Amino acid sequence: MSGKEKDVMTMFRESEPSEDGLFEHSYVNHLAWSLLVVAIGLVLWLAIALVNAENQRNALMTKACVDPVFKNELDLKCLTLVRSREHWWQHLAYALVHLRP
Repeated sequence: MSGKEKDVMTMFRESEPSEDGLFEHSYVNHLAWSLLVVAIGLVLWLAIALVNAENQRNALMTKACVDPVFKNELDLKCLTLVRSREHWWQHLAYALVHLRP
């Protein structure tokens, strides 16, 4: 190898990135992402609970679950299975817009 070739090879060797600390540092904030996932899960859980509560409230308001034998009583099995509106998002939209019944 001549002197020029040695200088060129040295120049290329010096321009390589340093791999010493390449895999030691994590630049992703795991705590923030974990909190975001937990918050999204909590919001989904609360939305499902709100839809179920609004479904039962609407069934009670429209008297959809009156016991056929005892007219002044409620059929609790019907109350757990009733669908008082066609879609779940209608319950969610009504519950979010109407804060008081």
